[in-house]
Amino acid sequence: MAFQLSPGVEIREFDLTSVIPAIATTPAGYVGFFQWGPADQRVLIQTEKQLTDIFGKPHSDSTLATNWFIASNFLSYGGSLQVVRAVGSGDDNATDSSNTDGILIKSREDFEKQFATQNTTYSGYGFKFAAKYPGELGNSLKVVVIDSADPNTNTTSDWDTYVDVYGQPGTSDYASAINANANDEITVLVIDEDGSWTGTKGTVLEQFIKISKATDARSGDGNSIFWRNVINNRSKYVWVGNKETTGYVAGATYSWDQQVSSSSSFRVLSDVKEYSLAGGSLTTSTSLDEGDIVSSFRSEFSNSEDVDVSLLIAGNLTASNAKEIVTIAANRQDCIAFVSPKALDVLNATLVSDDEAFTVVNNYRTIIGSSSYGVMDGNAKYQYDRYNDRFLYIPLCGDIAGCCVRTDNTREPWFSPAGYDRGRINNIVKLVWNPSKVYRDKLYKNNINPVVSFQGSGAILFGDKTLQSKPSAFDRINVRRLFNVLEKTIATAAKFQLFEFNDAFTRAQFKQLVEPFLREVQGKRGVSSYAVVCDESNNPASIIDQNQFVADIFVAPARSINFIRLNFVATPTGVTFAEFGG
Repeated sequence: MAFQLSPGVEIREFDLTSVIPAIATTPAGYVGFFQWGPADQRVLIQTEKQLTDIFGKPHSDSTLATNWFIASNFLSYGGSLQVVRAVGSGDDNATDSSNTDGILIKSREDFEKQFATQNTTYSGYGFKFAAKYPGELGNSLKVVVIDSADPNTNTTSDWDTYVDVYGQPGTSDYASAINANANDEITVLVIDEDGSWTGTKGTVLEQFIKISKATDARSGDGNSIFWRNVINNRSKYVWVGNKETTGYVAGATYSWDQQVSSSSSFRVLSDVKEYSLAGGSLTTSTSLDEGDIVSSFRSEFSNSEDVDVSLLIAGNLTASNAKEIVTIAANRQDCIAFVSPKALDVLNATLVSDDEAFTVVNNYRTIIGSSSYGVMDGNAKYQYDRYNDRFLYIPLCGDIAGCCVRTDNTREPWFSPAGYDRGRINNIVKLVWNPSKVYRDKLYKNNINPVVSFQGSGAILFGDKTLQSKPSAFDRINVRRLFNVLEKTIATAAKFQLFEFNDAFTRAQFKQLVEPFLREVQGKRGVSSYAVVCDESNNPASIIDQNQFVADIFVAPARSINFIRLNFVATPTGVTFAEFGG
């Protein structure tokens, strides 16, 4: 405030109660091929049911299904997952028209870009209805439109059946106030014609009862009941394309998709209209391009300011493509990428010999290179697919990331995710390869974490190394995650120092903000000691004059136990154990 010019009381309020904010430590990011759902956009998934509802069940093609199970396996550990569906060059939406060649609508945003105006006839696209998303599942959909045609003039016997169940459309309350004979209502059904969705042919998936052809029509509570708005906003299965232009009852000439008029009624269909959708397709496993997955990872997860994730799950990728995911994590510097060799590559190698299995796994690791922001396992698992009654070979990257989730839920991010307690692998029949001690040593020496099955204990993550080749604290998962948490959390708090003065008050305030947080982490066994330096020693006049602010935070991270030595000593009778320190 400015200086007061006359006597008075000035009240000023200062907030010195700032604290280090809590951050989420286990959201993960994943890109894969799925048989349904929005594409090229992030969708937050928290359960397998959500995964199935939005992205469909596992595909009958085992390669496509592998993508689904990697995501599902991660979710079984209790984490949340930002899922992105990648689309291939062979992915198309099903439509009702054979004149529509290869239409691709990825999402709501994509639909609005292609068909920007709800009142347009979408000339050049040819379809009246299209499946909501690309894929073969759309071919099982049928859309039925029921109008208010007089039963005496109707030529389709199904009309009576539909009307008996859903009622006869007529004039909405909204239109009736303007024109009692507007005949603006229709009923639209979305049906599982082939049974691909429900297992029962002809099951009604959605019903939109007595919605309106009028663009301005509204329900009693003020919501739009215009048929395009209702279907495009609420349907999980279809988009509206062109309106019907043929097969009307003679007489009325007022077209659909206009406001209600006091002088003209809407055209009425003389028959029930049925539109079976076809032409939906997916890229086959033989022509899948992993570059589509890498491209989606880059576009959806590269920017740490745009999306908050702590874990990236690479999926079933070649080593060169998995390396790209590790690079994304390293560039962000706030998350870790989990990579696994391709499951079938490991399987085929084990059929030759253990030496060949190690060679295949190690070659994969060599291509990826060194990074503390990457974690690699050296195995795969044999898993039951209850949706298709079969067994599949699945990479473990989703599970290893899941072990980090379990660690966060039961301990803290700076605890190791490995071992008999936190490193147990879910949803497994058996491991593809059970490496002996000799091969576990060779894997671990090369920063590959073995996953081993021990009698009576199941499959266990038996290592906690990152992909960093240089020996240091950062070659361990728990240390890398500790610093990710510290850096992200303290950086978030530090943003509030921007545009303040770099003086003793601000520096002291920052220390008072950070030190209690580090003390709490120390109390939770994350660090053994710490120090925060933020004073004139690292903020001299030259730094202040450059409008900079420097804080040096020294942290001694806690280390996980990787090696245990137990010494058993046999002694003669009568020895006093105090002599040995007992």
